Amino acid sequence: MCAPGERGADGSAAVSADGSPDARDAASNGAEAAPEAGDSARTVAWARTAHGAQPGGRVRIDHLITSGVFSLDGGRWNVDNNVYLIGDDEECVVLDAPHDAKAIVAAVGDRHLAAILCTHAHDDHVDAALAVAAATGAQIWLHPADRELWDRTHPGRAPDHEIEAGQAFTVGTGADAVTLTALHTPGHTWGSVSLHAPDLNTVFTGDTLFQGGPGATGRSFSDFPTIIDSITSQLLGLPATTTVRTGHGRATTIGAEAPARQSWLDRGH
Repeated sequence: MCAPGERGADGSAAVSADGSPDARDAASNGAEAAPEAGDSARTVAWARTAHGAQPGGRVRIDHLITSGVFSLDGGRWNVDNNVYLIGDDEECVVLDAPHDAKAIVAAVGDRHLAAILCTHAHDDHVDAALAVAAATGAQIWLHPADRELWDRTHPGRAPDHEIEAGQAFTVGTGADAVTLTALHTPGHTWGSVSLHAPDLNTVFTGDTLFQGGPGATGRSFSDFPTIIDSITSQLLGLPATTTVRTGHGRATTIGAEAPARQSWLDRGH
């Protein structure tokens, strides 16, 4: 966790379809599926029943804000988290499952939830993951380097699959399906990942990169030089117009953040 979040107008969790020109529209309904065998494959798509085989329209990004507590190293902080649902009207994936399983499941609606993709395993990003998985049948994906953090929140229940650097997840049921590619971006935690969706002109950075700079590295399982290297090597080379959708707070762009790299180095955090 890092950076202040934001709430809906009434202070509660709120869902909104992303209205930016990069995000896509939608149309259609629910599917039942499971990951194809062999999650070690570099590209992951989900098999669909006959019910779910119909195109579900163009892929869009839905945005949900949930509120709860982040705890680590003996501290506790009230936080607002961004949750992103990427998909069409037939299926979607959820990026992070924090705090409010009921709100996340409601945002999924009648769609098939193909996966819960965790950007990292701080408790404020995964504490509702098991409840969402139980309610929807979705499987949970996490980079293995964050397993120790995961086990602190969910002892005795492992994630279903490991996210690998370069792994591609296909989302959507028709010709407009898009690919999310996993970028290993350690530093905020050792297993932090970002997910790049070039067809949506978007990268989802979790707590690695925010409007204003890198995520926090002053706690256990984190390192400032490592997060700078991750941002430099994996993110700043993306097109300048790429929208950066973050784990907390407002979105930014690669072009807005890249010129500030030296100032991050100068301040050392």
